[in-house]
Amino acid sequence: MKQIEIVIQNQTGLHARPARVLVNLAKQFKSDIHLQHKNKWVNAKSMVSVLTLGAVCGSEITVQVNGVDEEKAIAEIESAIRAGLGDDLTHDESKTIPVKIEAHVETPKVDEAPEAGVIKGVGAAPGIAVGPVFHFKKAELDVDDIETLQIGLDEALARAKAQLAELHQQMTEKKLGAEAAIFEAHSELLDDPELMQAVLARIETGLNPAKAWKAAIDEQAASIAALDDPLLAARADDMRDVGRRVLRLMLGVTEKGCKPKTPVIVLARELSPSDTASFDPEFVLGFGIVEGGPTSHIAILARALGLPAIVGVNESMLALEEKTPVILNGNDGTLTVNPAADVLERAKITQRRWLEYRRFAQEQASQPAISLDGVRVDVTANAGSVADAAEALHMGADGIGLLRTEFLFLERTTAPTEDEQFAVYNAVAETMKTLPVIVRTLDIGGDKPLPYIHLKPELNPFLGERGIRLCLNRPELFREQLRAILRAAPSGNLKIMFPMVSDIAELRQARAIIEELCRELNLPPVQIGIMIEVPSAALMADIFAPEIDFFSIGTNDLTQYTLAIDRGNSALASKHDGLHPSVLRLIAHTIESAHKHGKRADICGELGSDSAAVPILLGLGMDELSVSIPSVPTVKAQVRSLKIADWQPIAREALNCSTAQEVRGLVKKQLG
Repeated sequence: MKQIEIVIQNQTGLHARPARVLVNLAKQFKSDIHLQHKNKWVNAKSMVSVLTLGAVCGSEITVQVNGVDEEKAIAEIESAIRAGLGDDLTHDESKTIPVKIEAHVETPKVDEAPEAGVIKGVGAAPGIAVGPVFHFKKAELDVDDIETLQIGLDEALARAKAQLAELHQQMTEKKLGAEAAIFEAHSELLDDPELMQAVLARIETGLNPAKAWKAAIDEQAASIAALDDPLLAARADDMRDVGRRVLRLMLGVTEKGCKPKTPVIVLARELSPSDTASFDPEFVLGFGIVEGGPTSHIAILARALGLPAIVGVNESMLALEEKTPVILNGNDGTLTVNPAADVLERAKITQRRWLEYRRFAQEQASQPAISLDGVRVDVTANAGSVADAAEALHMGADGIGLLRTEFLFLERTTAPTEDEQFAVYNAVAETMKTLPVIVRTLDIGGDKPLPYIHLKPELNPFLGERGIRLCLNRPELFREQLRAILRAAPSGNLKIMFPMVSDIAELRQARAIIEELCRELNLPPVQIGIMIEVPSAALMADIFAPEIDFFSIGTNDLTQYTLAIDRGNSALASKHDGLHPSVLRLIAHTIESAHKHGKRADICGELGSDSAAVPILLGLGMDELSVSIPSVPTVKAQVRSLKIADWQPIAREALNCSTAQEVRGLVKKQLG
């Protein structure tokens, strides 16, 4: 028997996706494999059991393996756990598993009281929708009054797996990786040995298969829901969702009658992944949801489909009569009920303009973003693969403002070789030709350990050994990556950027390595920049500026560190706002310091695609906006609609505001 103790480092613990990776790995071995957390032992080959373990970030678990291949099994399981079990916590855009939160989720504070007939929520996806209310309600599944089933359990499981595979494919084609992974995890639940044992045990006592299935699902869901950690407890919804899918098939009940047949605004207490994916986009104008946050499934899906959505809405929304006319505003998180004729007409005009604007932006995507007063602003894309680079070109990007390199290092047991890295960097450079590509060096750390990089557990990994700190502490790993980038640079226009720099000594040490490698490889120098993600770097930007070629402001982390708000906490989502004056002051100081020394200041965080933030950022003098690939056309179109000189005094005024909401109000007033 082999046994180890190891700490779970995943930010959200052993939630559905890392649990699925662990279970699939355990199933590859003949040995019996069990996990222990506190006083509870579970079967590592059971998805349900691993979820009920309740292991959160920082939990110490025991892995016990007993059998013919125990040595190999325990080595690979340890390596996989240290590597994060497939979680990519370094991605700048939210990839958080959707979290169910209560309806009292805090909404943005505004200076004025809500108007009569206006229900408040949190804006989750931008845009305006005008239409009648449609209350989404799940079909009733009554297992008590049935005598015969439409199909048996085995056939229902097979059909459910086929449906989930189809949903996974649909989400993958829409580039919704988070949604796709959810359906993959649901499919894994259907293969769970302990769940099936619980069902079969009930059937053997004479219970109807449908009742046996429902009872087992309810029992397992209750076990998961009882966990202390809300993120893990929320996985009970996944269990209920997949259980309902199978039960519906067994009973022959269809949800089709519960779906809209004409364009409507869908209101619901909550929507499961299956619910959101099954709507016909042709008949959905927008979503209003009581439970959920801006990182929930519905928010992710709505943004991808270009549909406005509000979440965390007051429960009074559910009392509205069917077909009540409403205006749903995904920009400010409001639902206006029974609007007056003039208000309704204005909203319809705004809605038409929004749709026309989006279509026009796509048609003009290849044109440069030149403001009304003749200022050209580069709008580049954030990318993480060669395929992303090609898609960025297709969407009209002026280059790659952030090439994440973590994808080369994740989900493997050894570091990528210099030649492997060179092949990818070279392919990106050749794809983009003369357009600039800013390559960010490895941004990984205690929050996402790799099996070939041994790190001590950290109480707060986001303040620990990550980014440039980790690379400088592992010079051979760092040198291999830098050599690969430098070798690929002549094939295009590559630049190098260091993440999480907080002290100028880090920059100088990294620059010295690059200069040494350039001499060694007999290659010309490349431009070097740093990310401004840490308040200390922003405050010292005037000291950094003479020694760099450009700054790239990572507003996601800069906002997180400045406001001391975890950007992955959906309950605080409304407070995590990069337009907070404190963050804007750091951005303004960075831009001024760069320009004083003839250097560029760019942005590569989500704030760059926020329509309220773009005019403020340009008014402060931002040179480049690097945004998500789908946002490139609309951001370029917005730049073309602005006269930057008019926004310079407004941007200065924003620095003297008290709150982010004041800044947004200032922008709204100016834009009308």
